[in-house]
Amino acid sequence: MSSFFINNTHPGKILSFGELLLRFCPDADGEWIDNNQLPFYIVGAELNVATALALWGLRSKYFTALPDNWLTEQVVKSLKERNIDTSAIVYSGDRMGVFYLTRGKDIKHDALIYDRANSAFAGLKPGVIDWDKILDGVGWFHFSAICPAISQNVADVCKEALEAASKKNITISVDMNYRSKLWQYGKSPVEVMPELVKYCHLVMGNIWAAETMLGIEVVPDIHESGLRSVYLKEALKTSQQIVEKYPNCKAVANTFRFDATNDIKYYTTLYLRNQFYNSNQYETAQVVDKVGSGDCFMAGLIYGLYNNLEPQEILEFATAAAFEKLFIKGDATTKTVAEIKKTIK
Repeated sequence: MSSFFINNTHPGKILSFGELLLRFCPDADGEWIDNNQLPFYIVGAELNVATALALWGLRSKYFTALPDNWLTEQVVKSLKERNIDTSAIVYSGDRMGVFYLTRGKDIKHDALIYDRANSAFAGLKPGVIDWDKILDGVGWFHFSAICPAISQNVADVCKEALEAASKKNITISVDMNYRSKLWQYGKSPVEVMPELVKYCHLVMGNIWAAETMLGIEVVPDIHESGLRSVYLKEALKTSQQIVEKYPNCKAVANTFRFDATNDIKYYTTLYLRNQFYNSNQYETAQVVDKVGSGDCFMAGLIYGLYNNLEPQEILEFATAAAFEKLFIKGDATTKTVAEIKKTIK
């Protein structure tokens, strides 16, 4: 497969841009109060990607904003231990963002409570960051739709970063993950995301995110049949429309995860160079932690494209990595490349 990279040279470091958060995980019955124990993880959608890529042997760099205090010092030390380059981190503001999610629940569930207002990352403003310095030696820039959902200022910083990366011919990817509890500053996703997606070469999400964020409509009665073939047809249509609408886009990936009462079904698609690929289907009735599965899929795509793998191989690796994440506590994968390859159907 010919190189995915814009300048057709070695891609350099992969910079993931987003907010670092602490995730606290109370149990549903309140035992954490009686036991005086509240499990936590150092997380963030983009940090989960950076962690996976570093684990898989790629040169992973991470940008966020954190307050300059002893807690941050300990957190950054843990990132360095994951082999993540932390030199791009900006130290400003007064607090680190936090959220609470009942153990075992999905991040889109009502069990989610955010406490991230006025965080250091939320306080970022355009015209302050030296992007030439941040992007030095970077060949790939990754962000997610969570960032511009925080505030207009952060959305403006995202655009500023994308403009700078584009001028440097850096490959750009976006995860269009939708968080309904964000987007509270007067703008809807469809008013913001198209201006950012136009810079992207790889767009990942699902057909419903494309509808919410890019205005690409999904067939209203798509759930009536529940057939895989119907979902795949819609994924192909959505992918083609994204590529047509955004000329910089070279690849579109979609995930399908259906959470029934006693069973989870998971499969994915990739549209690359006008060819459509779909993965094997994975099923399970046992899940440890649903958070971070999509981030792991995103990391798998970047890993495969970075290493110039064949399209079907890229998709199967990313899908297996995402599925295996469902059985791991915390937000980021702990599975090596070799372990993931063993689980590919």
